[in-house]
Amino acid sequence: MRQKMAAGNWKMNGTGAALAELETLIQAQHAAKSELLICPPATLLSRAAEIAADSSLAIGGQDCHAASSGAHTGDLSSEMLKDAGATAVILGHSERRADHNETSKTVAAKTKSAWSAGLTAIVCLGETLAERETGDTLKVVGSQLAASLPDGATGQNTVIAYEPVWAIGTGKVPSLDQIAEVHDFLRHALTTRFGAEMAAATRLLYGGSVKPGNAAEIFATSNVDGALVGGASLKSADFSPIIAALDAS
Repeated sequence: MRQKMAAGNWKMNGTGAALAELETLIQAQHAAKSELLICPPATLLSRAAEIAADSSLAIGGQDCHAASSGAHTGDLSSEMLKDAGATAVILGHSERRADHNETSKTVAAKTKSAWSAGLTAIVCLGETLAERETGDTLKVVGSQLAASLPDGATGQNTVIAYEPVWAIGTGKVPSLDQIAEVHDFLRHALTTRFGAEMAAATRLLYGGSVKPGNAAEIFATSNVDGALVGGASLKSADFSPIIAALDAS
């Protein structure tokens, strides 16, 4: 059985004062059945890991460089994230693909680096509104999956997050049928490439304007194993009902 996962991406939000939310979340969700992960800004990662030590909450990074070290000013390697207390890292988020011109080839190199450091790679995929409207969603997502995921992916070292670009932070959410179509497609694609055992073990998360009010119906959708949550993960009061809905699904 795949353990469900609720992952929070704080993006470029939060200073030291925000760490109090982690303490509140840990207390509120000490009995959660789902795997819980928060990916804070890099400036908070080591402090977040100290707070989460000996709890059920894991801490992750939001990106890493493909190289293990070198002349890459401002970048962080997967080994550095691991050393700071991370157990996972988000890779290929649409904001990285758009703002930093990251290609799926780049994402694949970063994924390999994450694996080499012992981090779980949360590989993000998703179409733009224009691609959705032209009927190219499965073509785009399938291409991203194929090029972003190197050989060697397993259900232990990889999580896939489907995040339609047009739904991130907009309040717009695909229909349940649209979410199911993509998640079913991804499961089939993993089966075709890696085999049924790997595909059955790999968690598929949905991300894009997930809120307490819509979480339960999203988690009841075919092949949705959890969520990658943005804004609603910043406050325990918002994230906790989402986790509760996941646990109940």
